[in-house]
Amino acid sequence: MRNKELFRGRRKAGRLVGLVLTLALAVSLLSGCGQSKERLTFGTGGTAGTYYSYGGVLAQYITNNTNVKVTAVSTGGSKANLQSVQDGDFQLGFVQSDVMAYAWDGVRAFEQDGATHDFRTLGGLYAETVQLFTMDPDIKTVKDLKGKSVSIGAANSGVYFNALDVLNAGGITLDDIHPQYLSFEDSKESLKDGKIDAAFIVAGAPTTAITELATTNGVYMINIDGAIRDSILSDCPYYTSYQIPAGTYPGQDEPVETITVKATIVVSENLDDDTVYDMTAAIFDHADEIASENAKGEELSLENATTGMTIPFHEGAARYYAEHGITVDTKGE
Repeated sequence: MRNKELFRGRRKAGRLVGLVLTLALAVSLLSGCGQSKERLTFGTGGTAGTYYSYGGVLAQYITNNTNVKVTAVSTGGSKANLQSVQDGDFQLGFVQSDVMAYAWDGVRAFEQDGATHDFRTLGGLYAETVQLFTMDPDIKTVKDLKGKSVSIGAANSGVYFNALDVLNAGGITLDDIHPQYLSFEDSKESLKDGKIDAAFIVAGAPTTAITELATTNGVYMINIDGAIRDSILSDCPYYTSYQIPAGTYPGQDEPVETITVKATIVVSENLDDDTVYDMTAAIFDHADEIASENAKGEELSLENATTGMTIPFHEGAARYYAEHGITVDTKGE
């Protein structure tokens, strides 16, 4: 009798242990099914701009092909994105390659705020072209801007500093012109109304504001080339030379020589390597699909991703490029 009771007790204990293990497994499976992806925020730009629309597409591809969920949000652009990454509010952001250099060195737009090294490069995406245009056929070169009323973008904006670089390389100071601090749309309207003589716009070509003006009124694109371009490229390594192909704008029969900065994705230095590797792959492994959803995707390439970058790459992105035979700087050396 004693042996039977002992056996029953062991059997009941066994069933209890089995029940506990079964419940534990069920809880584990349920919690696994309910786990959500890590959420990351991607700072883009204004809702009417390329950064925002393109950022939404890239966020979708990263979310669909990695273990993180990325949400693209509208922002004030490059500087705001860098500051938000620094503050830990964003983990990714769109930035002009020149503005990220200002942030790293604590100069120009970041002179008062100071340098930030809390971000790293994931990759360059597409050319943001420095475009100088006019409706006056007598303005043929940068030097012809002396004494003219010229739109140079909002004060301390990326366009503003791009314009200063071009003007200074041409031996022109702000005292030599009548500077106007206008948006793209306002520049277009002011040219059309004869309130200004020329304007700088920095954006992917073709740019809507210039296309509209070229269609209705006709414009002249001014070359940024020769000694002026050579000087800029020598002094500012975040610029590269660029040619706007003939036919990019209505009535543009010849190619236009100029310079470009690059729309770039930066990430927080605190993101782990595997996550950044997966995000990089999610973009560049799906370049063709992305191009079918946004025209800027046509410029996605490993060459664009890795050239003209002066800020260190994240180790995770560097691992992806190394697998494709490209070595990038991760130390800032």
